[in-house]
Amino acid sequence: MQVSSVNDAKIYNLSHGKSLPEWLSDWKKRQPQKGDSDIQRRIELIQDFEMPTVCTSIKVSRDGHFILAAGTYKPRVRCYDTYQLSLKFERCLDSDVVAFDILSDDYSKLVFLHSDRYVEFHSQHGHYYKTRIPTFGRAFSYHYPSCDLFFVGTSSEVFRLNLEQGRFLNSLQTEAVENNVCDINPVHHLIATGSSEGRIECWDPRVRNRVGTLDCALSSIREGTEVQALPSVTALKFNNSLSMAVGTGSGQVLLYDLRSSQPLLVKDHFYNLPIKSLHFHDQLDLVMSADSKIIKMWNKDSGKVFSSIEPPANINDVCIYPQSGLLFTANEDPKMNIFYIPALGPAPRWCSFLDNLTEELEESPESTVYDDYKFVTRKDLENLGLSHLIGSSLLRAYMHGFFMDIRLYHKVKSMVNPFAYEEYRKDKIRQKIEEARTQRVQIKKLPKVNKELALKLMEDGEDEAVLARRTKKGKAVPNILSDDRFKVMFENPDYQVDEQSEEFRLLNPIVSKVGLKNKKKLRLLAQQAASLQKMNEDEDEPEGQASSEEESSDDDKSWVEEVREQRRLLRQEDWERRRQERKNVDRNTVLLENARQKSSVKSESKERSQPQFYQLKAGEEFRSFNDVTHKQKLQKASLEDRLKLEENSETSNMANTAVGSKQLTFTLQKSEQQRKQQQAEREHHEERKQLRRSAGHLSSRRGRGWGGRRGGRGRH
Repeated sequence: MQVSSVNDAKIYNLSHGKSLPEWLSDWKKRQPQKGDSDIQRRIELIQDFEMPTVCTSIKVSRDGHFILAAGTYKPRVRCYDTYQLSLKFERCLDSDVVAFDILSDDYSKLVFLHSDRYVEFHSQHGHYYKTRIPTFGRAFSYHYPSCDLFFVGTSSEVFRLNLEQGRFLNSLQTEAVENNVCDINPVHHLIATGSSEGRIECWDPRVRNRVGTLDCALSSIREGTEVQALPSVTALKFNNSLSMAVGTGSGQVLLYDLRSSQPLLVKDHFYNLPIKSLHFHDQLDLVMSADSKIIKMWNKDSGKVFSSIEPPANINDVCIYPQSGLLFTANEDPKMNIFYIPALGPAPRWCSFLDNLTEELEESPESTVYDDYKFVTRKDLENLGLSHLIGSSLLRAYMHGFFMDIRLYHKVKSMVNPFAYEEYRKDKIRQKIEEARTQRVQIKKLPKVNKELALKLMEDGEDEAVLARRTKKGKAVPNILSDDRFKVMFENPDYQVDEQSEEFRLLNPIVSKVGLKNKKKLRLLAQQAASLQKMNEDEDEPEGQASSEEESSDDDKSWVEEVREQRRLLRQEDWERRRQERKNVDRNTVLLENARQKSSVKSESKERSQPQFYQLKAGEEFRSFNDVTHKQKLQKASLEDRLKLEENSETSNMANTAVGSKQLTFTLQKSEQQRKQQQAEREHHEERKQLRRSAGHLSSRRGRGWGGRRGGRGRH
């Protein structure tokens, strides 16, 4: 809820606050209320009091039980029950609603004028009948005694539709080209139509004749007003039997007495926007006029402004709840606003809690800050000699001091301090002295972060400034130190340049050489500017002096050598770092090995002192207790310990190569069965050697294989 005060009239906006989407479930709609203060302070007077996109018109039934609103998109009408404070029903329509009216005391009889010339009738159950008028309609009014509907639109005729007979009657022919609005006097039933030419025509429904014409366009023009077009009549409203209010397209409201052709009062909104709605408040003799920006409430006799309301969205229609201070607005926004003004009247019976709520808010008003007041403390009051005013109406207590009128403060200040001019003169002298000090030699103040970079930038800036003065090329380029965008680089320690990093050491030779090149160029340009005439006479270079190209080539070679040297140093430092890491790792492994040996010795001594039990697996042959314990130790030991044990037992061979790495050669230990088999094979070979006989006596003298035969027999 938002509270505002205009001319000491409190206005409570009950629709102010965040709105939640329709597709959220009830549980999710309650979740944001836990952490959002705006949603917690929101007052939802009527549940779902909104339209999908835009609300075009809004009305209250005569019995006050129902509020009906028409809007889009899609075109629809919604009915809200005030006793249930919720939506009663919603009906979708075929086209947009231009205007609608409630014919009965409740919602059982409704008439809608559509934008496609159709007139649609609804009963309590829904759609009842639809007919069509000859031209596009803009407004209509219902005449209760004759049951006639009068339609005005884009023609000079006023169409009559009799609901008792169910047929169109003879239309009323006006002198206007187009008619925008119409209204019927509730007392003597005079019909008035407002045209686009700024005229009002009054008709008597009993004889269907025009009884009078009123020219409002000329009456709305005052001295000093600029007229671009003829103001049309956009709003019309009767009050009792003789009063009538007319709203024009240029933002003026004219009050008439039907017995006079001249307006009693002309009220200008000063927005140059057409008036959209007019209402009378008889209890306070007020007129409520609204355009698309503001709702103004003013006295109908004097024109004095009572209050005003400026909704956040453009206004389409305004509706006042009868005999109360509650008012509804249809806006160019999904949310329909609800305003409560206690000065206009009490809250309706169905929301009587608003009176108690507003009374509690008025009892605890918020403090107001004044622009024309000066804040002073107790010490300031003692210096001014105004301590005796504490507690009076001239001082308003606020926090640790007081507010006092700025005019009173200046007056007392001039009386208490007559030597203010002397102080002003001393301040001016002090300023002149400080300006003269700035021209002296100043010590360079380096920042705490990146001092070397700041010093280099200062030197470069001085060189550029000197060059700019000598060459007369204008102002020098602004320095980074004086630029606020780079101020954090010299204040935040996170931006400190690490000169020991690899990136800095590799880039520093290039950057430094580029800086030296720039300085050399600056010096050369300065020398050229100083000795321009001499250089024109003698264009050759002096003997023994290197040219700029040779210097640049030497500089390029030098920074390349420096980059190579830095790379070599970085590789050497990396190798040293890795070597130190390996040493640390070896030292740690030796310490761990000693600790493990000590722990193993202690555990062996404990195991020897206590009896131990072992479990043999299936298929395993038991030899001795020492062999089982040895196997278990090997299974629990690390790879390093196993290698050392195998090295001691000569089951592995370790050799150092020339590169420095280690080569391991393992000799696997054979099982008992394999050893027995090898032993049996060796004994068998020995036995065969002993039984072997010599076959030398079987050799033939002709040689082996003579004649292709095995024996010594030949062919005879």
